[in-house]
Amino acid sequence: MRRLALAVLLVASAAAAPLSAAKAGDLLIHGGPIHTGVEAAPTAQAVLIRDDKILFVGDLAAAKAKAAQDVRDIDLKGAAAYPGFVDAHAHLTGIGLRELTLNLDQVKSVAELVAAVRAYAAAHPEGAIYGRGWIETHWPEKRFPTKADLDAAAPGRIVVLGRSDGHASVVSSAALAKAGITAATLAPAGGQILKGADGQPDGMLIDHAQSLVKDVIPPPSEALKREALRKAGQLYASRGWTGLGNMSVMADDLALLRDEAAKGTFHIRVDNYMDPSGAAEVLAKGPQTDATGLIRVRGIKLYMDGALGSRGAALLEPYSDAEGLGLQLTQRDQGLALMKKAKAVNAQVAMHAIGDRGNRMTLDWFEEALAGDAKARWRIEHAQIVADTDLPRFSKLGVIASMQPSHAIGDLYFAPARLGKDRLHEGYRWKDFLNAGVVVAAGSDAPVEVGDPRIEFYAAVYRHSLDGFANADWHLEEAVTRAEALRMLTLAPAYAAFREKELGTLEAGKKADLTAFDKDLMTIEPKAILTAQPVLTIVDGKVAFSR
Repeated sequence: MRRLALAVLLVASAAAAPLSAAKAGDLLIHGGPIHTGVEAAPTAQAVLIRDDKILFVGDLAAAKAKAAQDVRDIDLKGAAAYPGFVDAHAHLTGIGLRELTLNLDQVKSVAELVAAVRAYAAAHPEGAIYGRGWIETHWPEKRFPTKADLDAAAPGRIVVLGRSDGHASVVSSAALAKAGITAATLAPAGGQILKGADGQPDGMLIDHAQSLVKDVIPPPSEALKREALRKAGQLYASRGWTGLGNMSVMADDLALLRDEAAKGTFHIRVDNYMDPSGAAEVLAKGPQTDATGLIRVRGIKLYMDGALGSRGAALLEPYSDAEGLGLQLTQRDQGLALMKKAKAVNAQVAMHAIGDRGNRMTLDWFEEALAGDAKARWRIEHAQIVADTDLPRFSKLGVIASMQPSHAIGDLYFAPARLGKDRLHEGYRWKDFLNAGVVVAAGSDAPVEVGDPRIEFYAAVYRHSLDGFANADWHLEEAVTRAEALRMLTLAPAYAAFREKELGTLEAGKKADLTAFDKDLMTIEPKAILTAQPVLTIVDGKVAFSR
C-alpha cells in the first residue's frame, strides 16, 4: 500500500507531547462525534477520564461539572473518537524488525525485488541479508522468486527473504549451500523444498522447510529486538491501536517486552500467546499480568496448517490449480497434549487454521480437549476457509473466530484459482459467523499485512481492494455493517482476551483506552476511510500518541 500522507491536526494541550511527558489525571475529551460502542447509548458529547479509568460518558456540561479544576481539555476539533482499537492478531517483534531490516512489502514484481535486494546489498556490503514482506500474487511475472533472482541481485551473498505470510521463504544459492540443502535433501514433515526443471532446489522453501535455513542468518541481537519492540509499540500507537494480541511469542521476547514496559518505554497493551518452545511458564502457572498491567500472557499459539497462497492450507478436497491437499503442521498427539495442559491451568489456545480441513481438524481437537467447556474462549486464528457444516460448531464450542479482514482483499485475487468457484463461499465469511452468533475478533496479522486499523475497517465494511476493485467472486454479501466492524476491532478483541468488563467500550468504570481519527469512520464513504488520519491514542488514561 502506498504510504498515506499524514495531515497535521493539533489536539489542544495534548498535541505532539513526548510520551515521557504524558501523564494520568483528568482528561476531558469533546468537540467531535464520540462513538461509545454501547448499543443503548451509541454516541456521546464527552468522555471524562480520571487517572486510568473512564469517569463519565455523556453530556458535555455534565462532564465539565464532574471534572477536576486542573482537567486537561482535549478538543477534538471535529475528529471522531472510539473505544481503543485493538489488533487481535499480530506479531510484535516482526512488526518492529520489518521496519529495521529489508522491508519488501512494497515490491510489485520480481524485477523490483531484485532491484531492492541489489540496492540493500550495495548499502550493506558485509554479512547476510534478511528481508520480509514480498508476495507474488499480483506480480506480472506470475511466479515465485528463485535463487537465480537473488544470485543476480547479490552474487555470492547469503540472502533469505520471507514471504509476507511467513509460510515461505526464497533463499540464495549461497544460503542453500551454507545450509547443506541439495537435490537429495528431504523436506521435513509439514514442509516442501521446491525444485526447478533440473531437479535442483530452486530456492523456495515452504512452511517447515524454512527451518533448514534457520541457522544461516544470525539471530537478531538483544539490542536489535529491544529496538524492534519499542519501534513496533510507537508505530502501533501512531496508527491508533491501543493494544494487540501478540502471537507465537518466544520466551526471551516476552522477557524483553516486560522489561521495556517496566522501564516506561513501551505504552500499549499486549496479550501474549506463546510459541510452544516458550510456553513452559504459562502451561505451569496459567495466565499472568505484569506489574504495569500492560503485558499479559494468555496462553499458547499452535499451527494446524500453512497458507492458501503458498498452497499449504489444509483442504478437504484438492487444490483447483495444483495437486495436493496442503500441509498439516502439528500432529494430533502433540497438539492434544499441549491443549490438555493449557486447559488444566485455564490458559487459552489459539490455533492457526486456514483451510477447511485445517479448521475441521482444529474444531475436532478443541472439542475433545475442551470436553464440553464452552467458556474457555479458545481461538481459531484466521478461520479463512470453513465448510458449511463446520461453521455452526464455532458457536456451539464457544470458539472465537480471530480473523483479518485485509487477508480477504488480498487473497481474493488468487483464492478463486486455489479453491474453484464452488468453494469460494466458504472463504472469509465474517457475516456468516456473526449471523451464527460467533464472536469475530478482527486483526491484521502484521507484519504479514500492513497493520493499519483503517485498512481492516475498510476491508470489513466494503470488501473491495484498496484501489476499489471487487467482482462476483469476492462475495460482497459477507461485508459487515460499520457497527459490527467497530465491535470486531474493539469489544470482540477484549472479549477474546477475557477483558470485556474493563475494555472494548467507552463506559464509566472501564479502563481509559480511546482512539480518534480526523474523519468519522462510521459515516464517511468507504474510500475515505483509508485517508482518515489517527490524531489521538490514549492507553490507560495516558496519551500514547497525538498529532
